[in-house]
Amino acid sequence: MLRYVGERLLQAMIAIFGVLTIVFIVMHLSGDPTLLLVPQGASAEMIADLRRELGFDRPLWVQYVGYLNDLIHLDFGESVVQRVPAIDIVASRLPYTIQLAAGALTVAIGVGIPAGILMATRRGGWLDRVLTAVVVTGQSVPTFLSAILLIFVFAVTLGWLPASGIGGLSNLVMPSIALGALSMSTFARMTRISVADELSKDYVRAARARGLPMPKIIVRHVLRNASIPVISIAALEIGNLLAGAVIIETVFAWPGIGQLAIQSIQARDFLIVQVIVLLISFVYVITAVLADFIYAIVDPRIRLAR
Repeated sequence: MLRYVGERLLQAMIAIFGVLTIVFIVMHLSGDPTLLLVPQGASAEMIADLRRELGFDRPLWVQYVGYLNDLIHLDFGESVVQRVPAIDIVASRLPYTIQLAAGALTVAIGVGIPAGILMATRRGGWLDRVLTAVVVTGQSVPTFLSAILLIFVFAVTLGWLPASGIGGLSNLVMPSIALGALSMSTFARMTRISVADELSKDYVRAARARGLPMPKIIVRHVLRNASIPVISIAALEIGNLLAGAVIIETVFAWPGIGQLAIQSIQARDFLIVQVIVLLISFVYVITAVLADFIYAIVDPRIRLAR
């Protein structure tokens, strides 16, 4: 058990290290941020002084080693543009993204799993065909397009919901639906496959022969055995929701880390982008590790071993 946990943590550290290295190199190759910070018409001497002050005059490998050393000491550096700790800026935006991701995950699970169960138990019927068409549409329509369509219908045409910004629950409805649509389709498709596979097994036929009603069979037996693939998808989708929030937060002017990432990339604010990438990578890795432990809880036949 302890050996397994240690191996998983080592793999997580290697993955996060690789992501940070790639982002560090790509961001530094995108251009010199000092050119965006100096006033128009600044002399070469002013630009050189600012570059020296920010530490961008040093070789790239020296900057990289210094950045890793700061991370080891939990020093995430200061924003190049705002000159305040980068972690404070990200922390101020994080609650909004968590709120949006929670709303999207609620839509994805609350609609996707029941839809998948209905599709599996009504295979070949009209309900299965209708829900399949909805799932395919949810997987096919780009996130930004579904967001624009929701704004056009419910904000512009009907005037039921606000088009952008933060506020009450009404501000959260459309961003949550737009962000959770793809995950909802993924949950529905995977649930349908898993439940349909379990329904074809002998223990289900034996339970029906004993006179147990189908809803009871599904709740007590089928869902537990069919949950392993769904748990795997859930672990991935939590990270995908944080990453996908970049587009949705930009369309709906939602002040989360997605919108902050776009603004920081445009301003070449390296440290802000690196903190956001580190956070999303950490969420991906942690949810994947937790999913392994949940497997063993749901199905005792699974053991955490090599």
